[in-house]
Amino acid sequence: METSNTTLCHNALKMTCKRKMREVVDLKTAETVLEQNTVGRRKKGFLYEMGRHKILYFMILPTIIYFVIFNYLPMAGVYLAFTSFNFKDGLFHSPFCGFDNFKTLFTSGVLTRLLVNTVLYNIAFIVIGNLVEMLLAVVLSRFASRFFKKIVQTLSFMPYFVSYVIVASFAYILFNSGTGSFTLFVQSLGFKDFSTYGTPAIWPGIIVLVYLWKSVGYGMVVYLASVTSIDESLYEAAKIDGATIHQQMKYITIPMLVPTLITLLLFALGSIARGQFELFYQLCGSQGQLYGVTDIFDTYVFRMLQGTFDVGRGTAIGLFQSLFGLIVVCTVNRIVNKYNSDYALF
Repeated sequence: METSNTTLCHNALKMTCKRKMREVVDLKTAETVLEQNTVGRRKKGFLYEMGRHKILYFMILPTIIYFVIFNYLPMAGVYLAFTSFNFKDGLFHSPFCGFDNFKTLFTSGVLTRLLVNTVLYNIAFIVIGNLVEMLLAVVLSRFASRFFKKIVQTLSFMPYFVSYVIVASFAYILFNSGTGSFTLFVQSLGFKDFSTYGTPAIWPGIIVLVYLWKSVGYGMVVYLASVTSIDESLYEAAKIDGATIHQQMKYITIPMLVPTLITLLLFALGSIARGQFELFYQLCGSQGQLYGVTDIFDTYVFRMLQGTFDVGRGTAIGLFQSLFGLIVVCTVNRIVNKYNSDYALF
């Protein structure tokens, strides 16, 4: 009996070993086939893949054509930054001046002033804007009344659709030196010689406030969408553990919004060297006394091309602006990638 049991166990063990060996052989065979297919695809190359997925490539063809025509072909105009362009000689016959346009901008201090103004304004827009948007979205999400939420969202989102031309009209009514409501109010406090357009120091605050009034509603809706996607079971578990509303916001809502915040920050930093041209031009116009605190890259280039037609120097500023933005985005994305690669753009 013992011999029979030993034989059965031995046969069962042999069958198990054979099955495992077959599984190993099958696995190795599958890996070999997969490797051969991968090598085959590599040898066949891009044209093979293009023919295999021709429908997909055909679908993205209009997008590729659009970017080539409107984004890449105009980049040939970068050459103007290295020329003393004049309309008589044209694009290809204007005298080449190398880096003289950049040298003039650096030595005159214009480029430094424009860079400082543009970057500081954008930092204020990005930091203050995102904090206010996130705070409003978190607070609004805690209200139970859906009707109240819709009213607040609508009222905060409406300024986003208001044209800056209309904003400029309101600004003139408020800040006009003779009859402006804000100007008259300050004068009534005892500052008889006060002039809004003659006081450059207050304009950074005015510009930031107008920007926030116009854009906070849009960003708040983006954050509110992220807040509503958070699993409600997290809040229910926190309530059972005795967490207050403030603790729920601190330990659940805000940490869950970090990926959205980082993504929006990276996108915003891409345009940190670009100004809100409509905002600055419509609010400040041609007020020369305000150029020191409100002049940015976009307004300076516009004024230069409109007045002196210095295309070469204007293109040099645009090229510097683009390269600076690219460096900032790549640097910040690299830092984010080291912190958490899931949050990085590339």
